[in-house]
Amino acid sequence: MKFTEEHEWLRIEDDLVVVGITEHASTQLGDVVFIELPEEGDTVSKDDEIVVIESVKAASDILAPIDGEIVEVNTLLLDEPSKVNDDPMGDAWFFKIKPDDMSQLDEYMDEAAYNKLIG
Repeated sequence: MKFTEEHEWLRIEDDLVVVGITEHASTQLGDVVFIELPEEGDTVSKDDEIVVIESVKAASDILAPIDGEIVEVNTLLLDEPSKVNDDPMGDAWFFKIKPDDMSQLDEYMDEAAYNKLIG
């Protein structure tokens, strides 16, 4: 698993990358009340704003961590955005992306480096 400085996690599953936010990010946001997800089939570029999360404290954007095509979104979150608070590292993933170039993941942190960042 890889981590971004924006508190996203990236899990490789076969030729796809599953993207969500970390427990730290979920805690900082507070109770999540609304999520807007990208569309399946969208082609995105690294750093595009592709997910909107609104909580009782703030609204924030999730950026595309890599270039690629969105192949699946977690529609469960549309009806139950609070899942992000309950299971941010598991069932509350946001989308799966088919990367144009898997080597873009090389620039991201491993778990030890991420824990040091939030430490």
